[in-house]
Formats: sequence, structure tokens, C-alpha cells
Amino acid sequence: MKVVLDIENSVTKRGGKTHFDPFEPTNELVLVGTLTEMGEEEHFSPAKSSGLQSILDKTTLLIGHNIAYDLVWLWECGFVYDGVVFDTMLGEYLLQRGQKQPLSLEACAERYELETQKESTLKDYLKKGVSVADIPTEELSAYLSADLHATQQLYNKIQERLQGEKDCKLYKTIEMTNRVACVLAHIFQRGFTVNRDELLRVKDEFEAEKLQLQTTLDQRVSQLMGDTPINLNSPEQLSWVIYSRKVYNKQTWVNDTSFVTGTEFQQKIKENSTIMYKTVATKCTGCYGNGKIKKTRKDGKPFTKATKCAMCAGAGYTLKPTKEVAGLKFNVPNNSWVTAGGFTTNKGYLETLEATARGRKKMIAVSFLHDVRRLSALDTYLSSFVDGIDLYTKPDGRLHVQLTQHMTATGRFSGRNPNMQNMPRGGTFPIKRVFVSRFEGGKILEADFAQLEFRTAAYLSQDKLAMQEVREGFDVHSYTADIISRAGQPISRQEAKAHTFAPLYGATGFGRSPAEATYYKHFINKYTGIARWHSALATAVLSSGLVTTPSGREFSFPDCERRRNGTPSHFTQIKNYPVQSFATADIVPLVLLYIEELLEGMKTCIVNTVHDSIVLDVHPEEEEYALSVIDEVNDNLHDLIQQQWEIDFNVPLLLEAKIGENWLDTK
Repeated sequence: MKVVLDIENSVTKRGGKTHFDPFEPTNELVLVGTLTEMGEEEHFSPAKSSGLQSILDKTTLLIGHNIAYDLVWLWECGFVYDGVVFDTMLGEYLLQRGQKQPLSLEACAERYELETQKESTLKDYLKKGVSVADIPTEELSAYLSADLHATQQLYNKIQERLQGEKDCKLYKTIEMTNRVACVLAHIFQRGFTVNRDELLRVKDEFEAEKLQLQTTLDQRVSQLMGDTPINLNSPEQLSWVIYSRKVYNKQTWVNDTSFVTGTEFQQKIKENSTIMYKTVATKCTGCYGNGKIKKTRKDGKPFTKATKCAMCAGAGYTLKPTKEVAGLKFNVPNNSWVTAGGFTTNKGYLETLEATARGRKKMIAVSFLHDVRRLSALDTYLSSFVDGIDLYTKPDGRLHVQLTQHMTATGRFSGRNPNMQNMPRGGTFPIKRVFVSRFEGGKILEADFAQLEFRTAAYLSQDKLAMQEVREGFDVHSYTADIISRAGQPISRQEAKAHTFAPLYGATGFGRSPAEATYYKHFINKYTGIARWHSALATAVLSSGLVTTPSGREFSFPDCERRRNGTPSHFTQIKNYPVQSFATADIVPLVLLYIEELLEGMKTCIVNTVHDSIVLDVHPEEEEYALSVIDEVNDNLHDLIQQQWEIDFNVPLLLEAKIGENWLDTK
């Protein structure tokens, strides 16, 4: 029996955030609705559990919009369902073929012109701060009923569209994403145990480093800018330090420079900006350093309040420019570095400038830019990770990791509350220390794919050299480091990882340091098969407007057109999507499903997945078995891919297992 399901639950506002999950003690399941394919509709309060469970026991296909969310609520309230599901949100997402449109039930209903008969009264209640639990049952039931019927209609529409897809791989991929949704729901329910004491220690470490960096940067800014006050949190003021120029005519700045290059662009810079000079602060002669002036009335009596000094704008001092140019004196290479406020200070651009400065041995600039980027990173770590983990860790001591499959264009997992997918790559991030096993004496195991994206690109392109290097165990990251270092920019293997696979995603070396640009050119000349594949993708998109992966996922570029240099618009995405999608949106979830199956009946369980790694919480009595699971995945991965998509993935894939007392210490 096919059953459409939807729930209504209360939410809690805490820490400035709205918590929707069932792990918040004050949240409760208020109403559950079901609608069978025969049109039989029933609504249940949590107290009527036997009736709802009876329906679930007879259900062969459970349909919902964002079904993983509903499942977790059901499981937490004691209901049982482990059968097949269909998520209309995921189905609609995959059929959009990369053309991201809103996926809410309301938005989908509007696109398909469904007859929902949905009233807005519930939203009115919520705007007024009324809890879902306090909304009159009749009105809540009407709202729930409208959602049930809309979901059923949407399911029927999606099935109509899928009729022509049943013989293709996309249909199987949609089936797989729905199975994965259940695994992600289990991960969400399980949670990842947090050591709060360790979290506080990490916070102290970050804050101590931040304070030291701020002190160092303040001193450096003073040396570079004289007495000119600089707020490094202001992108515009930071640009003064980096480029030694201050932009004016901001309203016309971007328009004036958007299509200008070369000599003409440099002339536009001169016309729209002025050189920054070091300054010396002197006491304002208008207010004598007070910043305010007491004025008198015509009758000679002073005004009650002093007014801000116009001469110094209330600062108490005036700045006198010297003849020495301030800042780091970087040139702006082209109009891609232009923003409405002036010149860009985005992370990627600062990284490029740092690399350029290192190649030219301008160590003052290297040090300053490195510290600025690090300070920004620390702010992110403290707000997004430390504070986020603290806020969302529940009374059970666990962070319930929320993972979704529909937020990115490629289908790779994204996260929220907090977004653990934004965690920096590599094995040195201190935040990982706070995650430990829920079992006494237990361990954390991380299974990480070795060069998954490069190996996937080798398969997709059938580049003979890339395939050979994978089979021989060639250390491509060390090779990258060697090329860049020999070009005049010494770089470590770890630092080189940021460049090794960048050409797979459309990077050309444009805007990079000379040494880094050398590697990007070298990559294309070395892996000629990958270069030809990129060219073939471009030709196909210009012809059909589509990019297709071996899993049947399609990405549409309806407005794609050939540029003057011969490449199509959206070329970065055209090269990026097939690799990233097949690697992280298909292969990783396929392995996730297999590991979940192998762990059935065990205490050991999957608690997270980040990028191309899968994290397990291992029971002390099951450590040997957990390691054997990873061995079994490696033994059967080729067959798994072949069975799922009927392809011969003729490039070896490797899942490397590391285990330790906490997530950081996995070895």
C-alpha cells in the first residue's frame, strides 16, 4: 500500500535560532497525517499511536516531501518503519537537472499548478508567535490535509515524468537517493558525541591565537599606514592596505571597469582611485583634541550639548599625509578584482596575492596576508564551529548531524546546524578533537577515499597516464609540490593539495602566482586525455545544452554560448559537475549504503560523512569487525558500481581506514 505522510510539530527558539528537531526537549509531535492511494485520509495525535503504527505496518511505499525529517520524528516517538520511501523533494530536485528552483512543497505545487486548497492561516499563527501545539486542531488539520493532497499530486506528476526514465540510469539513481535519505535520517538520529570540556579548550586556543594575531596585525598596519585608522573587518579599508589606493566614484566604479582590460583598465584605476599615503596624526586645532566644540548662543550663553568638531569629524586629531606611499602596493591585475566598494579582498584572491608575494620574496606582504586570512578563518571557526557545535549539541551530549542531498547543484552532501561539510580538509583541524565515541572504551574510525576526484576524472576521461599513475600509486601531491617549488615558489605537499586537482574544476592558473600558473599549464599538457575530455564536454554542451554523468544525472545549461576564445560560457561548471557529482554525490552515497548494510545488527554505526570520508563510532568489542568492513568495501567496490550503473569502472578506488580515541587522532 502506498501511503503519503506528513507531520506537524512544534519548534523552539533558543540561542537566536529556531530548532525544529525532535531532540530539543521542548519540541513535540503534534499531529500526523496519512493519505492512502485509495484516498483514505486519517489524522493522528501521538496518543493514537496504535492506529498510525497499523497503517505503517501495511505500507509498502511511504511518500513524503523531505521524508527524512518526518522519519526521524516518527522513530523518536516510538513508531517503526524501515521500508521503501519516496521523497518528492528529491525527485523534483533530480529532475531539475541542475537548474535550481525552490523545492518547498508550496513552490513545487505552484510550478505544477496543483489544486492544494491550502490556507495561509497557519503562517499567520506562526508570525504571531503562536506555538503549533496551541493552534486549533481544526485549522491545523486543514493545513495538514492540504499538504497531504499536494504531496500526493506532486508524486503523481513526478511519476509521469519518470515513466520515460525507467530504462535509464537516472531512475536507478533516484531510487538510490531515496535509500540514502533513510541512512542520513539514521545518522541524524544517532548523533555524534561531543566532549564539551574539549570544546572549551579548543575555543580558548582559537581565542588566544586570535588575540595574538590582532595585536601583531595592529602593529603591522601602523607600520604600513602610519596613523591612518584601519578596521581590518572592513573589506574597503583592508583594500587600502593591500592595494595602496582608495576608490572614489563608487556608484560608477563597477560599470566603468566591467568590460575594460589591459592598459585601458589601468587608466580607469587612476581615474577612479587615489594613492594612499602614510599619515601622521596631529592634535586638532579646532577642538584641541576633544573632538567636540561648545558653541554659544547669540546672547553669549553656551549650548547645553557640545557639537562634533567639523574640522576633525569628532576624532580629536587630523591626519597629515607624508610623501611615502602606504600599504603593500599590490597592482590590480584585471577587472575580475573589482567590486562595488573598490578592489576585492575575498579569501581566494588574498591567497593568490600571498602566493605571488612569496614567489617574489616579499615576506612582509606574505606575513601580513597570511595573518589576515588566518584571522578571518579563526572568526569562522569560532562562530560557525565552536559556537555552532555548542548551540546545537543537545542535552544527550550529541550533535545531531543534519545532511541533505538537494542543496548543491551537483548533489554532493551539504549540512546545517552547523554545516559540518564546511570543515577544512586535512587531518589537523582542532575541532575534530571534540568528537568522541559514545561507548566507554570506544573509538572513532574515519574511512577516507584516496584521491577520489582525480581517480573519477581518470575514469571519465580515460586518460591513459592518469590511469597508469593511479594503478602504480603515484604520489600526485608531491609531484605538484615539486613542480611549483622548482618554478620558484617553495611549497609543501599539504599546501600543494589545493592546486593538484584544481584544473579538474576549471582552474587555468589565471590570476595565480607565476609558479602556480606554471603547474596549471603543466597539468593540461601532461594529462592530454583529460584536456580532450574537457573539450568534448564543451562541444556536447554547445550542441545539446546538457552534461550527463554515468549515473544518469544530467545538468542543463540552456543559455550556454560560445565565447570569443572558443570556450563555452559556464565552462568551469561544465568541467566541474561531472567529476564532483559522480564522485561525491553517487560513489560516496553508494558506499555509505553498503557500510550501513554491513553494520546491520551491530552497535558500531555511521555518525557522519564529510567530503569524501565516512565516520564511524566503533564499539570496543567490534573494532576488528569495523576495520574488516572497510576491507570488504574495497574488495567489492568495483562490483557495487557495476551493479548500480552497469559500467566498468576500470580505475581502482581505495578507501583508507584510520582509527583513534577521537576524530582528530584517527591514524
